[in-house]
Amino acid sequence: MFDRGEALALLQLGDSAFPAGGFAFSWGIEGLAADGLLAGHDDLDDVIADHLAQRWATMDRVLLRRVWRAGDIAAISSVDRLTDATTPSEEMREGSRRAGRALLGVWVKLGGALSVSYRARVSADPRLGHLPVVQAITGRDAGLGLAAAELVSGWTLVTGLVSAAVRLGLIGHIDSQRSLARARALLADLLAETPDDDTMPSSFTPFIDIAVSRGPLRHVRMFTT
Repeated sequence: MFDRGEALALLQLGDSAFPAGGFAFSWGIEGLAADGLLAGHDDLDDVIADHLAQRWATMDRVLLRRVWRAGDIAAISSVDRLTDATTPSEEMREGSRRAGRALLGVWVKLGGALSVSYRARVSADPRLGHLPVVQAITGRDAGLGLAAAELVSGWTLVTGLVSAAVRLGLIGHIDSQRSLARARALLADLLAETPDDDTMPSSFTPFIDIAVSRGPLRHVRMFTT
């Protein structure tokens, strides 16, 4: 049955105006454009597809689901450390932690019980606070079901990538809507398949990882990743 309350929560949490700091991250869009590998909406759609199919579906979603099943803070921390260990790029690790900690901070201010409890653990360990882990924690605090939390996780990635492309002047607002529609269809297809509980997180996005890793070498940049 259609759950109006959950649908409204999805609209709130998936809104680009939600103050989680996502505007600071391009997740490789800026670097790919600087290297001449992203020049328009077709290239952007390919990058979004790689992010969703080769990283989000096989890594972030898998980790989010593990946290969702975790019974206590210690178990959540274990998944968080696994996230750190399975993210080979230092810049992607740092970006994931910064984005996750920003989102966690919002939910601490909103009084999310699990977020408040986990914030103490994150403050004591610099390896913790990765984005997919925090998305599961805050999804539980928001009263979402697992399916809704996965949807928000995937969709905020999509909107972040498209927003970065618009802000960099790579596409206009009409093309951004076309890219969102294509990504929406792909995300729906990915969500229709449920990963096994014992699936290990993995990703293969070498061009994106290289573009993000080259970020500190660039004299001028707009985004953290």
